[in-house]
Formats: sequence, C-alpha cells, structure tokens
Amino acid sequence: MTNYSSSEGEKITHISSAQTDPEQLTGEILKEDDIESHEVFKKNGEVDFRNVGWVRCSLIFLKVLFATGVLSIPIAMVSLGAVGGALSLIGWGSLNTYTAIVQGDFRNRHRGCHSIADMAEEVGGRVLKEIVGALFIIAYVLCAGAGILGLSVAFNTFSGHGACTVWFGLVSAILVACAASVRKFQKLSFLTAAGFVSIFVAVLMVVIAVTMRDRPAAAPQTGPFELGYYAIPPIVTFAGGMTATCTIFISTAGTSAFLPVISEMREPKDYRKAVYLAMGFVTSSYLCFALVVYRWCGEWVASPSLGSAGHDMQVAAYAVGFIGLIVSACLYLHVAAKYVFVRILRNSRHLQANTMVHWGTWLGCTFGLCSVAFILAEAIPIFNYLIAITGSFCFAPLAIMLPGYLWMHDHKDWRQGSVGKMVAYWLHAAMIILGAFICVGGTYGVAMEIKAAYASGSIGEYMHIPFVKGNYLLTGLRRWCFLVLG
Repeated sequence: MTNYSSSEGEKITHISSAQTDPEQLTGEILKEDDIESHEVFKKNGEVDFRNVGWVRCSLIFLKVLFATGVLSIPIAMVSLGAVGGALSLIGWGSLNTYTAIVQGDFRNRHRGCHSIADMAEEVGGRVLKEIVGALFIIAYVLCAGAGILGLSVAFNTFSGHGACTVWFGLVSAILVACAASVRKFQKLSFLTAAGFVSIFVAVLMVVIAVTMRDRPAAAPQTGPFELGYYAIPPIVTFAGGMTATCTIFISTAGTSAFLPVISEMREPKDYRKAVYLAMGFVTSSYLCFALVVYRWCGEWVASPSLGSAGHDMQVAAYAVGFIGLIVSACLYLHVAAKYVFVRILRNSRHLQANTMVHWGTWLGCTFGLCSVAFILAEAIPIFNYLIAITGSFCFAPLAIMLPGYLWMHDHKDWRQGSVGKMVAYWLHAAMIILGAFICVGGTYGVAMEIKAAYASGSIGEYMHIPFVKGNYLLTGLRRWCFLVLG
C-alpha cells in the first residue's frame, strides 16, 4: 500500500496490484470525497457536466462505433474473403473490447485523467502526452472528415449530382459543426439514440434489399458475370490485406473516445457495463450485416455500403440514415473539440461557467476542427481509404500500443510473479509490437492503395484533377496527396 499527497494536499492511498484481484480496480482512491476532488468536472457546478447514466453512456458508445465502420466493412471482405473477414471482425472486436476495459480501469484508478493524453502523461511524461494528444486530435478529426464525406455522398444521391461535391461537403460540415456544438454528452445522448436507430434501420434496409436482387446493382445487368464471392480468396496482396484489416480494426477501435464520456458520468464505476453492452451488440451486428452484404454483392459491393442495393434503395437508405450520419460525424468532432476545450480551460473557473471565454473557446474548438475535417475529407475523397488510413496511423497506437503499456505500468510486479502473471505481462508487451506492425504496415498498405487509385483514375491523376473555381486550397491538397504518394 502506497501513500502520497496530491497537488491539493489531500492524502491518497493506493493499493498495490499484487494485493488485489486483477479484475478489481487497483490504485483505487479510498474515500468518496477524494475521488470527487480529482475529477475534471465537479458535481453541481454552474454548468453540470456530471449527469450521464450508464444506459445513456452505452448509447453514446454504440453510436461512436456503429457509424462509419458498418459502411466500410463489406468492401473489406472483398480482400479478406468471408472466413478471413469474419475472423478479423471477431478478433479485433474482442481485442478492442479488452483494451476499452483496460483504458477505463486505468482512468478510474487515476481520476485526474480526462483523455487518453492525460493517461499517457501519467505513464510517460509530458512528451508522450503531446504525441498521444496530437494523434487523438488527428484521429477524430479524420473520423469527422469521413462522416462529412459520407454526408456529402448522401446529398449527391438525393440531388442526382446536381451540384459540386465540394459544396455538398461544405453544407455537411456546417451541419456537423452545429450539432457538435452541444456542450454536454448528456444532451447529445438524445441525438445519439435517434442517430443509432436511424443508421441501424438504414443498414438493415440495405441488407434485406441486397438479398432480394437477382444480381448486385453495380454488376452487369445482362449476360454472365463473376460475383467475386470467396470464403478464402485465391490471392491477397499485402497492401489490399492491410487496408482491409485496418478498415475492420477501426470499426471498433474508437475506444479512446469513451474516456471523456467517463468524466461526465454520474458513476464512473459503471463504465464496464456500458462497454460490454455496446461492444457486444456492435460486433455481432457488424458480423451479421457484413457477411450478408458480401455474400450477395461479392466484389460489387459499394463504398459506402448503403449504395449496394441500387439507386432507389440507396436514396431511401440515405434518407432514413441521414440523422445517423450527422450524429456520427458530430460525436467524433465533439470528442476532439472537448479534448482541446478541457486542455485550454482546465483548472479555470471558465471550464464550468457560462462566460464569454467558456462559449468562445468551445465554439472556436468545434468550428475550427470541423474546418480541418472538411479540408481533409476533400483531400482524400474515397471513403474506405480515409477510414483505413485513420485506423493504421492513428488508432493502432491509441487502441493497441498505449493500452498495453498502461496495463504494464499498473502491473509492474507481474513481470516477476507467477507463471500466469508473467505470461499476462508479456502478452501485453506483445500488444505494443502488434500495434507498431499495424501502424507501419497498415499505413504503407493504404498509401499503396491510394497511389494505385490515383494511377487508375479512381481519384484523379495529378494533371487531371478537376479544378473547382474559387477552390484553390482543396485542389492543391489533392495534388499534394498525389505527389506525396508517388
């Protein structure tokens, strides 16, 4: 048992992990008053953030996960096949569930942590905090960009491409920024419930619709054709396999977004219940939906997958799922903005007060980061590549490498304990190696796939990218992407 004093002078007692059941929270602050004194948001403040119950918390987690992932997984199975895709879904879903628990337990042992960057500072100092904080912002801004891109596809579908895609993207970004400006997760939980039902029904409509067609909507409608459905594909390239793996991995890897929600829970100890409910439902739903769509569409599956059942059903699905698409991007943007907001105003009276500084900082964070997300969405305008590169470059360190290190930090004594404890310790060390492989290999694979897409004209070669009048920045960004990728 270890004693030390906090910055406020309170005496805090920590329990060694060797003296407790590994399933219990180690390092737990013993007194309730001490627990609350170290929370970022205090109960009964002028602006009371601490009012999220575990059921609403699970709804937020559901919507964070059940979003862009379900729209991109079926196309990932084209590279991996039904068996490989299913195993990848189950494997990554299980691992990401476990790392979500690791992160939540660590946060509840160290109550001053609001985000994964704070947790990184706890184990690695200021430098690691800034690196992880930058990755966190990049990750969720890219996810918000993917959501904006999905919304612009919806607008294009509704209008029959009646206007420039960039303008639809701009309208989408404004809608997302306005929705994300709601300050509290408790208020957002009402939106997340509507958004989850919206996107779930839209996906279910497409899943049912594809089984009622004689052939996929994108396939030749007359004559013989190859479906391209494989239990185990004959050839899987490294680049294609890594891109597909990263796409499936990221579908349940947004667990670092859970951590700011804990700080707004009435009872942070209920976090585990919310995680198990959300992750179990999401993984099983992904598995069922993706396998059905891939079985009936094969290599002709659309990206995003809502377009896989033909134009009429695509319009209907986007209409039903429109709220869900807005809320998905809104949550990603909200999480990134909340991180910056707390970093700026932490330990200031403005954090929980209705002042001009409070509102100016909050709105500046939401609209500023949304502008960046919009630019990135236009620079990488293919949905599955944007999702995959986010998974490899950002979420591999955040959702695999760092949780392994967090666990090792709080279980140092397991390194020389019993055989079982030593095995557990080194398995968590192996998570760091696995995350590094996904980060490097996945980023390389996605870069090669994007390069090939530019070369084939799927995105548009450097000299042939359509120039949008008055849109010098976006055109330049697309050309820059092509140059960087070779």
